[in-house]
Amino acid sequence: MTDHIDLRGVYPALTTPFASDGSIDFETLRENARRVEAAGVDGVVPVGSTGESATLTHDEHVEVVEAVADAVDDVPVIAGAGSNNTREALDLGERSVEAGADALLLISPYYNKPEQRGLRAHYETLADEIDAPQIVYNVPSRTGRNIEPDTAVALAAHENIVGFKAASGDLGQITEIVERTRDEEFAVLSGDDALTLPICSMGGQGTISVVANVEPERTTAMVGAALAGDYETARAIHHELGELNRALFWETNPIPVKEAMHIRGHHAPELRSPLGRLAPEYRDDLAAVLDDLDDFEREQYDRGDGSADDQLAEVDS
Repeated sequence: MTDHIDLRGVYPALTTPFASDGSIDFETLRENARRVEAAGVDGVVPVGSTGESATLTHDEHVEVVEAVADAVDDVPVIAGAGSNNTREALDLGERSVEAGADALLLISPYYNKPEQRGLRAHYETLADEIDAPQIVYNVPSRTGRNIEPDTAVALAAHENIVGFKAASGDLGQITEIVERTRDEEFAVLSGDDALTLPICSMGGQGTISVVANVEPERTTAMVGAALAGDYETARAIHHELGELNRALFWETNPIPVKEAMHIRGHHAPELRSPLGRLAPEYRDDLAAVLDDLDDFEREQYDRGDGSADDQLAEVDS
């Protein structure tokens, strides 16, 4: 049986910074991993959808995992490692663990649209062959196939399958999975920032988050408050982040979040084709959303109401 991993909290789905020539900017990647760790996140998730895994070679994929694992000190690294080819997912998962990943995030097979029995066989094969904690990732808007609750519950019984990233947008389905896996060592995590608070309120354990790249302190404060039962604080931060959560999906993820990271000075906005930079008509609006968050933070400080950092400290205490 694999080692236990605590999946409560916030896990930023890290962006992969690129230089102007399209190469990976490993120095900035490491800096960003250290920045969110210092902000109090509970782990990091490189090379997922937000990390543009679809346009990385397998060697680059493993190099990113290795760089992030070397950069962080005290938080687990959960590497994206899925594929619509079980053999390919097995190879990539094994290589990611060898590169330093503490756990794997495995998107469901896309494009070929297997039946539920095929999904179950795919995940059980990976769990049987790779001795590392594994998170099933359901995002039917990208894969074309939903992982049904019966399948998720069956997979939760496997000792190496420890979590479920829920990005279906179906709160009824997510609730059912939470209810039916309460007796398992199995964490349901939000895969949709706008639904993180509702999912936590239903028994979810946290989030694999896009917005936490840009606002790690606020995101950790919100989830920390929710998990502590302080829903007044959690709701307040949820609404602070609401406009940014929406803005980060004005275009396909990770286009907007890369622009937001550029505006905040964290890295260049380059993406790999066929994705391209956020449309010019959205850039000023996104900058305004980020400015509003900065203004809100300053106003709170001036009033002595406390920042997101203060709120998180209160939750932790």
